Amino acid sequence: MKNKKWIALATAVILAVTALPVTVFAKKKDSPDDKTLTKVTLNEVAHSIFYAPQYVAIEKGYFKDEGLDLTLVTGFGADKTMTAVISGEADIGFMGAEASIYAYQEGATDPVVNFAQLTQRAGNFLVAREEMPDFKWENLKNKKVLGGRKGGMPEMVFEYILKQNGLDPQKDLSIDQSIDFGSTAAAFTGNNSADFTVEFEPSATALEKQGAGYVVASLGVDSGYVPYTSYSAKTSYMKKNPDIMQKFTNALQKGMDFVQNHTPEEIAEIIEPQFPETDLDTITAIVKRYYDQDTWKENLVFGQEGFELLQDILEDAGELKERTSYAELVNTEFAKNAS
Repeated sequence: MKNKKWIALATAVILAVTALPVTVFAKKKDSPDDKTLTKVTLNEVAHSIFYAPQYVAIEKGYFKDEGLDLTLVTGFGADKTMTAVISGEADIGFMGAEASIYAYQEGATDPVVNFAQLTQRAGNFLVAREEMPDFKWENLKNKKVLGGRKGGMPEMVFEYILKQNGLDPQKDLSIDQSIDFGSTAAAFTGNNSADFTVEFEPSATALEKQGAGYVVASLGVDSGYVPYTSYSAKTSYMKKNPDIMQKFTNALQKGMDFVQNHTPEEIAEIIEPQFPETDLDTITAIVKRYYDQDTWKENLVFGQEGFELLQDILEDAGELKERTSYAELVNTEFAKNAS
């Protein structure tokens, strides 16, 4: 099973970390009181406008206000982010909660537990080569789609939607899962063999601006409310550092509050420094797309209903050996006490 492969990889990394992922420092510059701050390393699955509340918290200085010196690392995939958390290279991971379930199923002795949920909808979009204002999911029949990694949330939610619309992902269409995360947009423009691609932002909007593709459906809208991404840490780290966990969650909640109470234009202006390769108009358009579909929760509490729905999706995709207790892999203490 592919899950076992990347869990094995995590073990290997513990023995010898030979390469470090790209790092983005959350703090803008040193200040005289930086030495009094507690260092925390956060590994995020991807660097995306989809996670706007997190970047608001960084840019507004909320982590520093809580006494934390945050270093942000991009893992480029949930398997790599989980590896970083298990190995201790990262203190906290930000990824799909399915990764914690996979690790738990493989017999993790120090379970990685979810403590805060950021997004409540999928953040990817179906992009076609032509405009399709009357698109229906049945239009994918006998078509080729560039999809995501087997067992990852993007791919599982995509297949979940297909099944909800009467399509068999294995028989009714062809899904190419061989392309690395983040490379599908380039593959879509470089080869005309695929009819559709499933993309996160800013890739979806970039394809539209190039005239190379058109967003025809939102997986976030069509899948409904799903606990798509959450923050997690090893049980041992949480028990040893409850103050850090609470301060971290407080900062995130402040970022969430800002997003809930400001316009897409105001949010985009705050997070612009996080995306130097993207112009402000594009950032604003993407934030608005996510804002309008109610992407971000008002609070960070990861509810049991969402956790059970996630396991339904995993079961539906054939990726769940047995269901896991909500209490084993979710801690709501810090989110409920966030201020």
